Amino acid sequence: MPDFEIENKYSGMVAGIDEAGRGPWAGPVVAGAVVIVDKNLSKILLEGLDDSKKLSAKKREMLYNELFLEQEKGKLYIGIGEASCQEIDKLNILQATFLAMKRATEKLPMCPDMALVDGNRTPNDFKCQVKTIVKGDAKSMSVAAASIAAKVYRDRLMKEMAKKYPYYGFEKNAGYGTAMHIDGLKKYGVTPEHRKSYKPIQEFMKNKS
Repeated sequence: MPDFEIENKYSGMVAGIDEAGRGPWAGPVVAGAVVIVDKNLSKILLEGLDDSKKLSAKKREMLYNELFLEQEKGKLYIGIGEASCQEIDKLNILQATFLAMKRATEKLPMCPDMALVDGNRTPNDFKCQVKTIVKGDAKSMSVAAASIAAKVYRDRLMKEMAKKYPYYGFEKNAGYGTAMHIDGLKKYGVTPEHRKSYKPIQEFMKNKS
């Protein structure tokens, strides 16, 4: 379970940063940045925050709403940034992820002194120090909070996208290559929200031409 051990090593404002949506074939990549200023968070967050992938969708939604309630009380700050599928195609997924992380950090009301980034790749162009943490969302409360902010925000975006493009199951698969998504691609082709630099999408485009 995550705790504040890593955050406590640093003075000043510490932001946890994580992303959602590097693997899907469609939609943006989204990053969350969370600064916890008062570690006396609600019981729901202290006991529930974890790597978003370990939690049910219902639990993630509950924690997401709780994070925003705590933000209203001034206990934490949340920034969310995204990079579009066009930016993913132009830059590549890693650089687009870094761009989403930078945008999420810039949405915070202050520039943090330290950014704890999930993973082992250091984003560039940050205005503060960066420390990468492998499996950070299972170790750091700030990173776990950021992982939930990014994941739920992106899932909601994909549900909205499903209304515009109803044949791909985005509301269920969030853009990942499920059977329903593949079926939609076979029948209806590639949408403007598909990542055309991704090999599976290139294969569908090739077969359609």
